[in-house]
Amino acid sequence: MQTFTSFDGTTLAYYTWGDAGELPPVALHHGFSTYAAANWQAPGIVAALVAAGRRVVAIDARGHGASEKPHDPARYGEDKMARDLAALFDELELDRVDLVGYSMGGVVALLTAAADPRVRRLVTGGIGAGAVEQGGVDRAALPGRALIDGLLTDDPSSITDDRVMGFRLFAEASGADRRALAAQAQAGHRTPIALDRITIPALVLAGTDDWLATRPEVLAAALPDARWKVLSGDHLTVVRNPEFAAAIVSFLA
Repeated sequence: MQTFTSFDGTTLAYYTWGDAGELPPVALHHGFSTYAAANWQAPGIVAALVAAGRRVVAIDARGHGASEKPHDPARYGEDKMARDLAALFDELELDRVDLVGYSMGGVVALLTAAADPRVRRLVTGGIGAGAVEQGGVDRAALPGRALIDGLLTDDPSSITDDRVMGFRLFAEASGADRRALAAQAQAGHRTPIALDRITIPALVLAGTDDWLATRPEVLAAALPDARWKVLSGDHLTVVRNPEFAAAIVSFLA
């Protein structure tokens, strides 16, 4: 693990694997409430990319993993995380990069690809039509207020939504800072993303049973040069499907 200071002074952790090759490095941005190692290394995605000869860079988003965890919602939002990625590219002097984002990280990846010409190819996972219609994660599938309250409550038995309980249990199991996560939940991106600016080749991946990534074909259709693929799994398990890693490796090659 290494750290760098982002655009607003926030200290962020990042990780690298593999050696530089002919193709650009692959940058990975994880989802909400998890961190780089859990989202990308544990399921074997990092290993698959390194085995294919790729250098891999992954970030712990602000409020997650080993990165700084402020509690002020003004310090959060996927737009700030996109600026964090740009700052990391600067830190590592990357002039070309392939970008993969999952769930919250998928929104970050879209925002980054729309603004940063250094992105050569793009893969998103764990998001679908919500990114087009709502500018972020589907609020109907995961009501923000319920998630915020579920993360902050001192009485987990008061949580009635199984989806919210899943995030609460995952946060507790991973030792996450629940106040930091609640701050990000309050700041989630809700304005239109300039998807028409993402003219690079893109791949949209989703699990067959992923309630946060419904209608991935809508997102793919909104991108000028995209394809989409549905794989067996739900929001938590599809990243462990070997076909998920294989699809990323093949597309980025």
